[in-house]
Amino acid sequence: MEVELDAEELAFQEQVRTLLREELTPEIRAATAKTTTVFADKDVALAWQRILHKRGWAGVSWPKEFGGPGWTSNQRYIFNRECALAGAPGLIPLGLRMLAPVIFRYGTKEQQDYYLPKILSGEHYWCQGYSEPGSGSDLASLKTKAEKDGDDYIVNGTKIWTTHAQFADHIFCLVRTDAEAKPQAGISFLLIDMNSPGVTVEPITTLAGDHEVNQVFLDNIRVPVTNRVGPENEGWVVAKYLLEFERGGGTAATGLRIAMDNLKILLLDLPADSDIHERSAKTEVEVTALSQMEAELQSKIATGENIGPGSSLMKNIASMLGQQIAALRLEAMAYYGIPHNNLLWLNGKEGVGIESSQTAIGSYLNTRASSIYGGSREVQKNIIAKTVLGL
Repeated sequence: MEVELDAEELAFQEQVRTLLREELTPEIRAATAKTTTVFADKDVALAWQRILHKRGWAGVSWPKEFGGPGWTSNQRYIFNRECALAGAPGLIPLGLRMLAPVIFRYGTKEQQDYYLPKILSGEHYWCQGYSEPGSGSDLASLKTKAEKDGDDYIVNGTKIWTTHAQFADHIFCLVRTDAEAKPQAGISFLLIDMNSPGVTVEPITTLAGDHEVNQVFLDNIRVPVTNRVGPENEGWVVAKYLLEFERGGGTAATGLRIAMDNLKILLLDLPADSDIHERSAKTEVEVTALSQMEAELQSKIATGENIGPGSSLMKNIASMLGQQIAALRLEAMAYYGIPHNNLLWLNGKEGVGIESSQTAIGSYLNTRASSIYGGSREVQKNIIAKTVLGL
């Protein structure tokens, strides 16, 4: 099943393809092909964002009133799918796709006027301050506190697994503003300048050997009360709203199809009686099924229907299939998929084997985290059990 497009949508699809042919440079495409991390390289992603911003297309899901193109859900789906097929880098979602909708809905007029144009242009680069040591999937147990001091909050605590904090100049942060209230009731949502005195970023090197995540320490950070989004102690509502956009994807199956096609090329060199062919075929069937589910959900979204736990189900299946494909690819590479082959080209040296083999181990190791971030697989299963099965 494919999403059915009308004449206007087909014309839009051709506009997107024209832009990709004319503006997506070989350098950006090549750098994207080497990406093994969750997010694209900052410089590559921002270069593509600036190209789109000139066209008025950087805010893919933004309404016109805030500077976006005001696309329909089908147009957004077309754009994201065509970009994936063309090998364009994913736009960094932290500001554009996650924080911006929160400011649309809960931000003051002053916050909207100040922050949104800078998010859209790439002038502000954001990271997310949610998880803490001991508070990941159980986010309501967070310990970072913010105490009122006149017109400011004084913030103390630490955040962990903070993606791209080493690049960010701002962080949106969950903090505890009422220690006596129930866990979810005493949390507020703050926007913090990463250049504030007392902010320290410590790198965390992943199993793949890259530096994408960090631990952020906040020591007596002074944050204006005007940087709070939403009412005090009601940040949990804001946080849950933001997570809807972190878990949303819509075109996961397209990326998986591309990965599957690349895997099938590798399998051509393997013996016909190897059982990897059977396992690969089974995975391909599951990717096809995910494509149909994605198309069905998109049809519901296009008509304004609530997809309920659909985003949780899609996240679980897509992360599982991504892990399966990465594992099959690594197996097909044999000894070319040696540990840390990716570190050679990351450090400007020539890797071992064909170029595609140099990303195999990095992709495999980084996909292991896909069943955790944005809500662990177990948490998503609980959501599905409650909303679908009534358990």
